[in-house]
Amino acid sequence: MIRRIKEGRSAETTAEQQAQVRRTVEEILAEIGRRGEAAVREYSVKFDKWSPASFRLGEAEIEAAVKSLPAQTIHDIEFAQTQIRNFALAQRAALKDIEVETLPGVVLGHRNLPVNSVGCYVPGGRYPMVASAHMSVVTAKAAGVKRVIATAPPFGGKPHPAIVAAMHLGGADEIYALGGVQAVATMALGTEHVAPVDMIVGPGNAYVAEAKRQLFGRVGIDLLAGPTETLIIADDSCDAEMAAVDLIGQAEHGHGSPAVLLTTSEALARDTPAAIEKLLSWLPTADVARVAWDNCGEIILCDTLDEMVAEADRIASEHVQVLTRDPDYFLKHMTNYGALFLGHRTNVSFGDKVIGTNHTLPTMRAGRYTGGLWVGKFIKTCTYQRVLTDEASALVGEYCSRLCELEGFAGHKEQADLRVRRYGKRGG
Repeated sequence: MIRRIKEGRSAETTAEQQAQVRRTVEEILAEIGRRGEAAVREYSVKFDKWSPASFRLGEAEIEAAVKSLPAQTIHDIEFAQTQIRNFALAQRAALKDIEVETLPGVVLGHRNLPVNSVGCYVPGGRYPMVASAHMSVVTAKAAGVKRVIATAPPFGGKPHPAIVAAMHLGGADEIYALGGVQAVATMALGTEHVAPVDMIVGPGNAYVAEAKRQLFGRVGIDLLAGPTETLIIADDSCDAEMAAVDLIGQAEHGHGSPAVLLTTSEALARDTPAAIEKLLSWLPTADVARVAWDNCGEIILCDTLDEMVAEADRIASEHVQVLTRDPDYFLKHMTNYGALFLGHRTNVSFGDKVIGTNHTLPTMRAGRYTGGLWVGKFIKTCTYQRVLTDEASALVGEYCSRLCELEGFAGHKEQADLRVRRYGKRGG
């Protein structure tokens, strides 16, 4: 039996907040669409108090940002980017072009082609998300994207040097100090000084996610990322301290970040709230994490592993940490999640920052139908066909003609009939 010991906020509250975000974003996009960079600059001043001579960073500014960082910081950035690049390149190598002869004289194939231009948004409001530069810029370049532009809001009144360094070292071709909806709109729609891109990627706040949703179609997007989510699946091999740390470690992302403990251990379900209170008594980000835990935290008690699998698949969380004796049981049986973190030795923070998998992942139960950002998101798998013989053209044409007639497509039918007349045995 599944018992909910603690529940989060209602879906109705979330829907009301989303409606207000939607209206605000519609207005901003419309203004930028009408007035271009003038509107971008006004919104940058309004939201970020930022109006430099140029939003694009020049070579000297980039070099100064890199040089301002300690050598250890540069080494750490390069280490993380190496892990992410190596895994992305391994994934890219798994994407094969194919060509097969499906009938005598009929050749079908596909090619894996990188998107030509991509805009990477790197959040930097509450926290300077240096890791998001790795995840988007490095992965896009590993896919073979020719033009990668990257943008992040100013932090403390200037471009954050570590974000700039990560963008630069990751291979970004253009770097902008610009945040929020105005940054996403600039990359997607273009302005007098910025050529538009074909695709927008990267996480962000609710306004950034809504801007991507409204712009989808005019540009491609990776996915619609809501607040960070974490699900801990644990049995009695997990102690309350570890459960608390791994829940609150993700709750600090924002006030709306769900953190769920799913367990078969009554003792763990009972002891974790006290461990969370102890952690929040000293954690520097407790002001954010406490609100997230109070409003969005859940504790769910199950009797069996199969109940935990079923409930975990229903939740379809972005991050799923499996702190059990046999974590591979969940790897084998679960189907809905953004990323799995298997065993007590790993955790979501490893994946967020350095281990090599991508941290831009599906939220809001989107793990039911999509995975997260990976090198394949930047790849278009495009098909082609070739008919080599008269006999093959006439044969396929006869079938095609009848099927077009069945659907009432006269022009389509004539395309097929022309090939039958030209290349069939009775053809001239």
